[in-house]
Amino acid sequence: MSLHPADTLALDSVTHIMPEHRGRVAYCASHGGRYSGAWAASMGLAAAVLNDAGIGREQAGLGGAVLLAELGVPAATVSHRSARIGDGADGLARGTLSFVNGLAADLGLAAGMPCREALRRLAAAGLSPAPKPPVDEEHRHELTEAGRAGVKVVVLDSVSLVQPEDAGHIVVTASHGGLLGGRPETAVKVPAFAAVYNDADRGIDEAGISRLPALDVRRIAGACVQAFSARIGDGASTWNDGFISALNETAARHGGRIGQSCRDFVAAMVEARVRERES
Repeated sequence: MSLHPADTLALDSVTHIMPEHRGRVAYCASHGGRYSGAWAASMGLAAAVLNDAGIGREQAGLGGAVLLAELGVPAATVSHRSARIGDGADGLARGTLSFVNGLAADLGLAAGMPCREALRRLAAAGLSPAPKPPVDEEHRHELTEAGRAGVKVVVLDSVSLVQPEDAGHIVVTASHGGLLGGRPETAVKVPAFAAVYNDADRGIDEAGISRLPALDVRRIAGACVQAFSARIGDGASTWNDGFISALNETAARHGGRIGQSCRDFVAAMVEARVRERES
């Protein structure tokens, strides 16, 4: 979805940035964690606005804008209570800024400003593409100690890293639990047995947990950890720190419960999958 002037963009996810978007300004309705900021920089955006995802534990939902500042890139976040996370068009229609980094502030951006106006100002500033971020740690790994009897548990910083071989297994992600553009098929790319997300403090229209009903339709167990229990964008934190704040009916049937640690939820899902495979 394009805006005027022509060098601004609104996207449902930072992972939708294409090589031809290098040097442009974008609102990406992804969470504002460091993973998203690093992705925006790696694709050479000149400036980025993200969703603050409820800010959450250790202010992780602002980490992308902070990282971009370190790289010399203006960035800001839209309040999750003003626009649906995962929905670029909604951010343009009603999003308002909740945080700006120092470089964005120097260009006149401020908390409370409409997202559309922020994009206009950034686009008018004649900015250069972002430099490449430093090489980061691995963003996907299997927890062999958590799996059993051929059932795998994979921890991901982003649900975009799900692979075809994850079908039938459990994926623990640090992505927000919102559908992209409201499209049910974006809940997860493959038929995993169970998937965990971050609730992004739910936000306006309960957007931060909107993947869960879509997963139910596909008989995939879905759950979210609370944004103030685990750092969004950090899969290890989802696993180590997260506590379940929302789940769907499929997850409840398999032994999921509100208030469980992520580890206990995953253990219940592994046992349910083992029973299913053995029956």
